[in-house]
Amino acid sequence: MTALPTGLTAGTWNIDTSHTEASFTVRHAGISKVRGSVAVTSGTLTVGEDLESSSVTVELDPSSISTGDAGRDAHLKSADFFDVETFGTWSFTSTAVREAGSAHVVVGDLTIHGVTREVELETEFNGTAVDPFGNTRAGFEASLTISRKDFGLTWNAALEAGGVLVADKVRIDLDMSAIKA
Repeated sequence: MTALPTGLTAGTWNIDTSHTEASFTVRHAGISKVRGSVAVTSGTLTVGEDLESSSVTVELDPSSISTGDAGRDAHLKSADFFDVETFGTWSFTSTAVREAGSAHVVVGDLTIHGVTREVELETEFNGTAVDPFGNTRAGFEASLTISRKDFGLTWNAALEAGGVLVADKVRIDLDMSAIKA
């Protein structure tokens, strides 16, 4: 049984979607990186009496993908990639939480493009604070790297000099704020 981090109390915490961001980075043409974001639309953090009895669920909206380029965003939303008409929600549901040195690992099921895979998020608790409106907030950062092929995302184009246009590995970073219910 692992004690909760200092400042984090048991109970329900609602993800504050206006102060939470999910971003991604993928290598493009082997020489640069494309960055983008996806809106987190809802989520709940249930903090138990100890770390192991805590859980988190989050939903994201792939139709909100933004990379700063409307043409690229439309392509990502199309059937070539995320097919947002068919797969309109992504989700994460934790199955375990464990301590890993000074950080934590949140294990869970990530569903993208209708495919669910177990992933591990390296997670850092950033503390709690009371905002000017009297809400108690908790902050977290998490990251993981996935293979897009593991989620059925296989579209690509060969490059003249060799290699492919879009790398397989995608880094996902989360910056999350939750409000105590």
